[in-house]
Amino acid sequence: MLSGIEENVQLRDIGKHSRAGKLIAIDQQPVMECALDILTDLVIHKTVTLRARGDSIPVAVAVANVVTENMMKGNSKILDIVVDSESQGTNGPLISIIEITITKTN
Repeated sequence: MLSGIEENVQLRDIGKHSRAGKLIAIDQQPVMECALDILTDLVIHKTVTLRARGDSIPVAVAVANVVTENMMKGNSKILDIVVDSESQGTNGPLISIIEITITKTN
C-alpha cells in the first residue's frame, strides 16, 4: 500500500535538462498524480530524470515503477539509476539523493 507514502508528495519541474533529458524534482504529491505528469513529459521529451532527496526517495521509486511497469509496459524502461548523498553544511547530516532516468522506447 502506498497510501502512507502518497500523502505528501509533490512534483516540481526544476526547468533543467539533464544529460539524458528533462530533470524533474520529486517533492510532495500523490504517486499516481506524479506518474501522470511524468507520462506527459515522456511523450514530449522521450527521456525524463526523476530526482528525489531524503524522504521523497521511496516516492520516486514508486513513480518510476508505476510508469515503466503499469502505464507504459513494454514502451519504456529505466535507463539509469544514480544514488548519491550531499552534506547539509559543515557539520550537518548527509542527505541521500536518487536520480532515476526513464526513457520511452517506442
